[in-house]
Amino acid sequence: MATITREQTDSKLEEILSKPYILLLHNDDVSTFDFVIECLIKYVKHEYEQATQCAFLVHYTGKCDVKRGNQETIKKLYDILKSAGLTVTMELA
Repeated sequence: MATITREQTDSKLEEILSKPYILLLHNDDVSTFDFVIECLIKYVKHEYEQATQCAFLVHYTGKCDVKRGNQETIKKLYDILKSAGLTVTMELA
């Protein structure tokens, strides 16, 4: 049974890492924790806990990758978060 779980975990990890683009959220002096968390939940479809962890990572390290995906998906989220006033960049993985 552990082998099946490990194989499923490995395949999900490979799938995530195979996505060619990364959306990075950067720290700023304007956005509140609550606003960042709301945006990540609403637009990036994070769970509350994941959004909170990302907000803390951004605050303490300066940036956090919040989503991986194809160019079209990441560009769409980039535009949405940028228009919401967040500081984001899009990079090749």
